Amino acid sequence: MVASVVPALRVRDVNRAPLREDAKYVLYWMIAARRTHDNFALDRAIEYAKRWQKPLVVLEALRAGYPHASDRLHRFVIDGMAENAAAFAAAGIAHHAYVEPEVDAGKGLLAALANDAAVVITDDFPCFFLPGMIATAGKKLSVRLEAVDSNGVFPIRAADKAFFRAFDFRRFMQQHFAEHWAASPTNAPLSRLHLPGTKIPKAITERWPGASAALLAGKPEALAALPIDHDVKVVSYRGGLKAAKLALKRFVEGKLEKYDEERNHPDLHATSGLSPYLHFGHISAHRVLAAIAEREEWTVADLGKRARGERNGFWNMHPSAEAFLDQLITWREVGLNFCAHQRDYQSFASLPTWAQKTLTEHTTDARPVTYTRAQLEAAKTYDPIWNAAQRELVRDGRIHNYLRMLWGKKILEWSKTPEQALKTAIYLNDRYAIDGRDPNSYSGILWCFGRYDRAWGPVRPIFGTIRYMSSENTEKKLWLKSYLAQFGDQPQLL
Repeated sequence: MVASVVPALRVRDVNRAPLREDAKYVLYWMIAARRTHDNFALDRAIEYAKRWQKPLVVLEALRAGYPHASDRLHRFVIDGMAENAAAFAAAGIAHHAYVEPEVDAGKGLLAALANDAAVVITDDFPCFFLPGMIATAGKKLSVRLEAVDSNGVFPIRAADKAFFRAFDFRRFMQQHFAEHWAASPTNAPLSRLHLPGTKIPKAITERWPGASAALLAGKPEALAALPIDHDVKVVSYRGGLKAAKLALKRFVEGKLEKYDEERNHPDLHATSGLSPYLHFGHISAHRVLAAIAEREEWTVADLGKRARGERNGFWNMHPSAEAFLDQLITWREVGLNFCAHQRDYQSFASLPTWAQKTLTEHTTDARPVTYTRAQLEAAKTYDPIWNAAQRELVRDGRIHNYLRMLWGKKILEWSKTPEQALKTAIYLNDRYAIDGRDPNSYSGILWCFGRYDRAWGPVRPIFGTIRYMSSENTEKKLWLKSYLAQFGDQPQLL
């Protein structure tokens, strides 16, 4: 086995097939950590290539038939793909950017490239269609397939169980943070990398041509030719590392200082905007945390001595930095943990027993009003705040963090059953949100139904003891004037 700097906890042998040291190259099948930095899977592939002095080949493909495939999601992924193509070319590494022109047109591509591979490395991602796709590939390939986890600061298999309370995960994280932070991925693995060169075989490029220059450049007509959902339009912000680094810079330099006190107010635009880039792997949690640490002049030696699961004090940073890191590390990674250990992570049955019980007991309660999925999708409700949040989701592919909670609670209130409400919320989020189809998204949605929460009194119709939120209280607590002017029932130009 190759001597590895990648922690063993992050490497999963998918098929137990043999390594083939006499083959032509090492193949990295890039499917989730779509970046050329801070990437354990890329590190692993480079380790093998260096050991055997073989070329590295990278396959970065994008299917046409994945659930909710649309102009919006395709464009965001392809933005990053174009940057990766340039970075790999500059490093002398063969990178095949393939975008399916028709559903299933890419069938056989991975197997064809794997025929000449000494080992195949891919990204381990614990939800959406990716686990099934990896498992299927493992059964078909006759060469070793390893799935490598680059999802977060913590390996998704650092714990051998799912955590059902954020407090418990936070305490676990605090106890083990230092050891996992010490085993960080390489910041710039392509820098001064000298590997033998190769090209994508002609037989591959003739049968599965790479993405056109027009598609990689973001030409609308190239996107329009693909068999995907053209009703979900591209968003105004772009994908890729450059856009992610700019968002991170703006947040750290201009918003971090007041994040804790301003993040809940939509009018103040105080959130980081990083979740789409984290979701598609265009930036890593390691790089985000490193930027916060640099701003705070912090090192791991500054960690608090207590590891009791408390939200404040562990990092020994400014309160706003601590509040943001609780979102980045605790809340994002408890979702990764849950999806890695619970196959039914998005089902009603995955909710805590108390939540299922109270919601079931109140299923027959009279609803003040019920809306169809189509009415909700079109933001046709009596509630201007909810409508604004839904319009933001449809137009911009995101909902302000605080309003996302209200959005989910109201869907529960306006649906005939909690099971129907959950399916509707997931559908709307998965179709429109850039950061949908993600463990963090499912955590946020199912939190509205009781996940990671506790019972709250008094008992209410529909909700039972599920935490209740109202638009009336939200309007009193938050600064919403300009937000409602932009996304409200009668939007105005600002």
